[in-house]
Amino acid sequence: MSQTWGDFQAVVQLSAGLNVAILSFVDISLPAIKERRHVFAKAQQELDMHRSAPGKVTSAAQLEHDCQVDEMSQKLYLLWKQSSSFSSEEDSLIHSTGILGFIGAALSLFLLWYSAEYYDAGINVTGKFVIGLSFCSLIGAFIINFMTASQANVYTKQCNQIRAEMRQKL
Repeated sequence: MSQTWGDFQAVVQLSAGLNVAILSFVDISLPAIKERRHVFAKAQQELDMHRSAPGKVTSAAQLEHDCQVDEMSQKLYLLWKQSSSFSSEEDSLIHSTGILGFIGAALSLFLLWYSAEYYDAGINVTGKFVIGLSFCSLIGAFIINFMTASQANVYTKQCNQIRAEMRQKL
């Protein structure tokens, strides 16, 4: 007994629903991206506060303080430089999620129409392959957003380490 498009219609419906929902996958990475940007802004504010702190009692203490502020500034700048190149990648990856969502949704909706039109027609290997392909955009979008969130968390942790070091030294 051969399988029909109707036998696979529930799978196609699932693919269509999930591909339309891809756009919410951005919610995986956006909080991490916002947190990273917020932590960097706070670190810069804290550094500016230490830079403009009242003078030390002796010039030697003031010189040591200024050197420590410069050291923290350098560390923060190098981390910011690394993360700023990642920032443009973030935007590109989020854009890619939207493209994957659109392509996956279009393919899934076409398959949904096709499976309804040819409900009792036999399905061949190519049809099964295209149905499987319609799920690939989901996997791609999830991986992209998970990796983006993970990398943003790495930069956030590194920035928080610098902030903790600032609190100790300054």
